[in-house]
Amino acid sequence: MKFRLLAVALLILGGLAGYFVYPKWGIWEKLNVPFRLGLDLKGGIHLTYKADMSKIPSDQKSSALEGLRDVIERRVNFFGVSEPVVRVERTGGEDHLSVQLAGIFDPAQAIKLIGETPYLEFQIRRPEVSDADAEKNPFAAFAPTELTGRYLQSARLEFAQAGGNAQVQITFNEEGSKIFARLTEQNINKPIAIFLDGVPISIPTVREKIDGGTAQITGNFTPEEARILSQRLNSGALPVPIELISQRTEEPARGADSLKKSFFSGLLGFLLVVIFMLTWYRLPGFIAIVALLIYVSLSLTVFKLIPVTFSTAGIAGFILSIGMAVDANILIFERMKEELRRGKTLSTAIEEGFGRAWTSVRDSNISSLITAVILWYFGSDAVKGFALTLGLGIGVSMFSAIVVTRTFLRALHSRRHAPGRALKFLYGSGFGRIS
Repeated sequence: MKFRLLAVALLILGGLAGYFVYPKWGIWEKLNVPFRLGLDLKGGIHLTYKADMSKIPSDQKSSALEGLRDVIERRVNFFGVSEPVVRVERTGGEDHLSVQLAGIFDPAQAIKLIGETPYLEFQIRRPEVSDADAEKNPFAAFAPTELTGRYLQSARLEFAQAGGNAQVQITFNEEGSKIFARLTEQNINKPIAIFLDGVPISIPTVREKIDGGTAQITGNFTPEEARILSQRLNSGALPVPIELISQRTEEPARGADSLKKSFFSGLLGFLLVVIFMLTWYRLPGFIAIVALLIYVSLSLTVFKLIPVTFSTAGIAGFILSIGMAVDANILIFERMKEELRRGKTLSTAIEEGFGRAWTSVRDSNISSLITAVILWYFGSDAVKGFALTLGLGIGVSMFSAIVVTRTFLRALHSRRHAPGRALKFLYGSGFGRIS
């Protein structure tokens, strides 16, 4: 009885997951969350930037690149770009930033969106430069420090108490506050220049060590200029400079055609699997199909919740994982038939079949998962999409084959009797029956 109740629960779970994947009839509008489509399916713009890491210490390059990715992602989100994909890549010995903006088809707008992000840095006076030389050429008079916009927490417009001039107050995060306190302590009665996009906009002289992680940017700003500057800094001050090196536009019509072909190929493959399983494995094949439907519903639910960005390669990975889910069932069913041929009861055949097939299913899926992880770690964007959907699909398929299929078989079998003529036909294969 408990297996029948569990089987009903799994059917309900699969039905709920299926409704979440494809909600209809307006029962719960909040469930109507669309799938995230990649650039090749939805269309949009792909920009590639080169990151200038020449001034970043080698031990800080990894964190600087992560900060760059986070800042650009925040900025495109701030301007309302939906579902951006921002990745850091190493190509030909150079650090590149890949920015995919699905649904955006104006290259000039996209480039402006990214390129307007300010690069903020704090520089100290070089010891060999005099005050007179510093006034003549401030660009050569100062040397970069580790304090850049990557440590910026917030920026806001305010007005100075003396004179009421507009200025921007910036606040650093915890790590940036420590660096700023150390810099001010080491440069008392010396200037610290604030550079924005390579241009000095304020060169205040430090009078004392400044704790608390706040500083004021002054530069004869109008209130509107200070407001725009604070907005730009809040939307993301780049930790390293970037340079646009390539751009590519994907047309939406081409993406819609790719999506249609991907859906058709997936549906065709699923139908062929259904025909084969029903023809060759009969009742277990039917159970495997029900388990497979639950598997598809649960997998797509996981893809929606994460969410996974679907590309043509990602869809291919998911379709491949469907085949692997069926493969696990085939191994189990063949083991079951061997036990039934030996005259064992159906109950014993089910338990022995799963027990003997488990090691093969486990080892094959683990080796595939290892391959998916390697592909995701070292692959390009397309390969990462394939590896992610394949890996997630394999994880869910193990649950489907071992838990769902096993529960349905247990719920249908009789524990007391050896298989009779009808059962031998239902659990046979191909055009014969178990002798």
